[in-house]
Amino acid sequence: MSKKETKEKAINEVSSAAEESAAPKKAKSFRKLKFGSMSLVTIAVVIAAVILANIMAGMLEKRAPLKLDITPDNRYELSDQTVEVLRNLDKDVEITVTASKETFTAMAEQMKAMYVQYYGVNVDLPYDMIPGILDKYSMYAQQGKGKIDVKYTDINHDPETINKYKKYYTGDIAENNIVIYSGERVRVLSYTDIADMIKSPQTSSATSIQMSFAGESVLTSAIMAVTDSHPVTVAVGKTYGGNALYEQNYGTIVDSLVQFLTKGGYDCVDVDLSTDALSPDDYDMLLIAVPSIDFSADVINKFSDFLYNGGKYGKNLFYIPNFSAMSLPNFDEFLADWCLQVEPAYIIDDKNSVQTPITSLGQLFDAPKVNISEPDLVGDVGNAALYTVAPFTKPVTVLSKNNTNVVKPILKSNDTSFVYDLTEDKAKEGDKNSYNVAVLSTREQQSGMDVIRSNVLVVGSSFMFDNAILAYTTTYNNADVILGMLNNISGKSAGVVIADKSLEQTVISPSVAEMNVIRVITIIVIPALVALAGAIVLLRRKNK
Repeated sequence: MSKKETKEKAINEVSSAAEESAAPKKAKSFRKLKFGSMSLVTIAVVIAAVILANIMAGMLEKRAPLKLDITPDNRYELSDQTVEVLRNLDKDVEITVTASKETFTAMAEQMKAMYVQYYGVNVDLPYDMIPGILDKYSMYAQQGKGKIDVKYTDINHDPETINKYKKYYTGDIAENNIVIYSGERVRVLSYTDIADMIKSPQTSSATSIQMSFAGESVLTSAIMAVTDSHPVTVAVGKTYGGNALYEQNYGTIVDSLVQFLTKGGYDCVDVDLSTDALSPDDYDMLLIAVPSIDFSADVINKFSDFLYNGGKYGKNLFYIPNFSAMSLPNFDEFLADWCLQVEPAYIIDDKNSVQTPITSLGQLFDAPKVNISEPDLVGDVGNAALYTVAPFTKPVTVLSKNNTNVVKPILKSNDTSFVYDLTEDKAKEGDKNSYNVAVLSTREQQSGMDVIRSNVLVVGSSFMFDNAILAYTTTYNNADVILGMLNNISGKSAGVVIADKSLEQTVISPSVAEMNVIRVITIIVIPALVALAGAIVLLRRKNK
């Protein structure tokens, strides 16, 4: 073989070898490009999926909560009544918290320290659930025509935030408040109102404690109040000529009723029945509760003028007699003109009664069960199977008079009841009958195509409004029935009664010795076991 041929052969061999070595490199580069492209496509798909999931989550959040409440007492969920209110909301609402979210955690610690000091127990007070509850209000409101915006602000650094509210609110707005605002209506929950959202127990022990969350009722009521298209203002008779209208022991009942009306969306204003003007332009309803003194003729005329309203009617008077007051001659004459008379007696029913707690009296009493005789004047009640009770109720008699009043008993006792005559100081068990407990007297006249009317509503039992009864909305129907009657006569949109939510509590009160054992286990034993497990894993990996 010539040198030329040998050289060409060598060149061909080198070229072939180069081509053979280049082939795997090309294949490797192709695979690298292929897998790189696949990675980019996968990343793009994942990013697109995440974006799409967020969009769908945003849309789904308007219809259902995405956060699951796995607490045993469902503390972060809203009741069906509140959800229905929010879904029917047709106005925008602003909720401004003049504090940070961390404030609620600090509040829990402060209140916890108080329980340790006064009750000697450690108890969980979950005020930090309130921001989560507010988020739920905002979320469910998106399902309706309106919306709820929740924001947190420091009024010391941003005072302008609350200035627009002060134009429509005469009270104080301070730190650690919750402001609910819509249109030109404002409700402010003070620090005390917020603290009362988790109620103190009636009784406490070293091993267990019962707590309830009333915040949903307070917040829902405030939202309904500021969005109500037919607000009702109630003049609450608290004083007469500068003196208390009722004895001190009835104060808790009046306070309970006013609190109940406020939660029901009514604007309550304290008035002096003797010195203040009861202008129909300022008030829609006059509340006269448990008076222990009679009224002068001039004051009685003020009541009549208020109801007459210059011939326009459209006003209401709500009267609750004082159990201890036997006779108020001037006011009794006023009631008689409306075909009503409160008897100096109280109803007993040893066949249809239940034992009921009365906070103002400090013990249990037998309370007659009463029936709704005019369902249309009450409306729907939450649970018709629950009892409506009327402790120590005075009978309300309907008088026959030659006038145009339309009188309808709304609540009546069972026909197994009888009365205890307070003037004769004896029970009349032979006179078993059904007695009137709540009666509505209406005076009306035609005005063009409309019927205009004013009403006097008399409820014989002041203890029906005791907080222990009104607050037990899962035990008694009193709250629903009373709110239904008042909404009916005032023309107010139907309200809701939100039951307090029981919070499961487990209080652990270990001894000093037990605390030492717990401290050793959590601070020394558990960390030591974790460190030992880590060391074993490290040694095994090094020896592989």
